[in-house]
Amino acid sequence: MAILGELGTEILIPVCGVVGIVFAVAQWFIVSMALFGRVGGGIYTKAADVGADLVGKVERNIPEDDPRNPAVIADNVGDNVGDIAGMGSDLFGSYAESSCAALVVASISSFGINHDFTAMCYPLLVSSVGIIVCLLTTLFATDFFEIKAASEIEPALKKQLIISTALMTIGVAVISWLALPAKFTIFNFGAQKDVSNWGLFFCVAVGLWAGLIIGFVTEYYTSNAYSPVQDVADSCRTGAATNVIFGLALGYKSVIIPIFAIAVSIYVSFSIAAMYGIAMAALGMLSTMATGLAIDAYGPISDNAGGIAEMAGMSHRIRERTDALDAAGNTTAAIGKGFAIGSAALVSLALFGAFVSRAGVKVVDVLSPKVFIGLIVGAMLPYWFSAMTMKSVGSAALKMVEEVRRQFNTIPGLMEGTAKPDYATCVKISTDASIKEMIPPGALVMLTPLIVGTLFGVETLSGVLAGALVSGVQIAISASNTGGAWDNAKKYIEAGNSEHARSLGPKGSDCHKAAVIGDTIGDPLKDTSGPSLNILIKLMAVESLVFAPFFATYGGVLFKYI
Repeated sequence: MAILGELGTEILIPVCGVVGIVFAVAQWFIVSMALFGRVGGGIYTKAADVGADLVGKVERNIPEDDPRNPAVIADNVGDNVGDIAGMGSDLFGSYAESSCAALVVASISSFGINHDFTAMCYPLLVSSVGIIVCLLTTLFATDFFEIKAASEIEPALKKQLIISTALMTIGVAVISWLALPAKFTIFNFGAQKDVSNWGLFFCVAVGLWAGLIIGFVTEYYTSNAYSPVQDVADSCRTGAATNVIFGLALGYKSVIIPIFAIAVSIYVSFSIAAMYGIAMAALGMLSTMATGLAIDAYGPISDNAGGIAEMAGMSHRIRERTDALDAAGNTTAAIGKGFAIGSAALVSLALFGAFVSRAGVKVVDVLSPKVFIGLIVGAMLPYWFSAMTMKSVGSAALKMVEEVRRQFNTIPGLMEGTAKPDYATCVKISTDASIKEMIPPGALVMLTPLIVGTLFGVETLSGVLAGALVSGVQIAISASNTGGAWDNAKKYIEAGNSEHARSLGPKGSDCHKAAVIGDTIGDPLKDTSGPSLNILIKLMAVESLVFAPFFATYGGVLFKYI
């Protein structure tokens, strides 16, 4: 890229800025779709899951995914809608948004200094290397690792992340050395800042390895191979209340290390290359996204395979194998959520930097009343959003429970297996609820930046974005890990693979029923509210970026009359 020199950069640099804005507009629509996929899909699957578990496993004491349960089809369909389509669109949105933020910030930072076009092409080079690295990593999954026992599943999946991270570090070092000039200059909110090629390498690397740390911490707190989840399972001895208490405490504690990892990556990358460095750190965290998506999809696929095996009446040995795969998949899905949330924090901060640059905000002063009220309101929004989504799941699950109970009580021969349940009605309940209930939270996210920017101006909107980012990341990590821990605590008891697990009782025992109740409480946390929050902070940031010139020119209407 360095051979381009000055040729054509007078045209290319503004073009990159325009391309970045076009990407931002496109991402606005993409993230909106991701929001609907996450929220709507989460409501769909968790309404069916909660209804199937509470009536089937707790009240009727029948196995999970038993064909006599009317809600099992809706449950299996929902796994694909929420966990595959939702997570895929979520991570793709983060990936494209980090590229968009890097392009916009680079065009603003580089124009008028030395017209170095390579800084703007660098994000595309990092993305390209990430695709190649993930393709190479699949060779290790298919050709070099042989899994002989259930206990080897999780380590094999974790090795994919480690290998892809190590290879990506080498690839980024190579392109930083070959493609970038030794030094170039950018703007840091009006002040010139010299950046080296190895400095940008460290920005990408710190985000890359911070993502791996977040993934491993998430795995520690959600895998039933470690003490946190085993302690949650042990708390089920005294009932569902202590299970809920231990699970909430686990979720709150699991926030600590990921937040420190995000904080360190923000400080290092900003110190090296200002907002452009943060955008590159976000891109680095997502550069191994293909591998992350693959191991995230592992859980829903295994879960559906177990459901098909149960409904087809296959051997219990097959169900045991799919349950082992599903337990590992729950942990890898939690790792994927950790990556998505951590990257959302960096992406949102990079988009925030692009927004304040486009809006002409020189300093975001938290002591200013306009900014401070924005911070307070912005920190409240994730709680409001979570309340909406959780109540939506609860309302839909209530209808599902009533329908499943009705069918068990009114259809003769259903429990005996001589009659078939009405699956279509349960699918209709989930479908109607997901379409109807996702409108209010979606409207909250879409309308907040427009209302705040128009009525109160860019300073207050800056506070709202910062407040939503700070509180949203904490709630999202806590909710996702709490739900994942409750789910795997239940599976730990059901599998009975250790002396401690067997001492907690078989399926159908009081201890197991307490674990099922914890799992159903955690379902909307880990699959609806938690993962949707990262889309909330990203969508608000990218929407603010798109409308930044309008808000800067015409915003603050209300303050003009106060």
